[in-house]
Amino acid sequence: MAAIVEATGPRGSVLGAVVTVLVYGVLPIAVLRYVSGGGRRRRAALVVTAAAAAQAQAAATNGPRAPDALAHAKPPEISDGVDPGSGGLAAGEAVAAVRKEA
Repeated sequence: MAAIVEATGPRGSVLGAVVTVLVYGVLPIAVLRYVSGGGRRRRAALVVTAAAAAQAQAAATNGPRAPDALAHAKPPEISDGVDPGSGGLAAGEAVAAVRKEA
């Protein structure tokens, strides 16, 4: 309604009406949708549902598979000398032991 008054008023303009609609209408709604997550949850749920349906269809069309001989094979160990649980420090003792002097 403010945009209509802006456009039809004696000192108003159509440009002013467009800016009024954008500032007082579109911008607040866009901010609310961004903050609340808008369609992201809906899209994520659709992706999960579609993936589950595709997996179920693939399982139904392929039937039971024969056990793969390589499925239980241990992958080769590749080590670059870094322990993955140490936060990027070299493998081994990260901190030297400190002894009390007697």
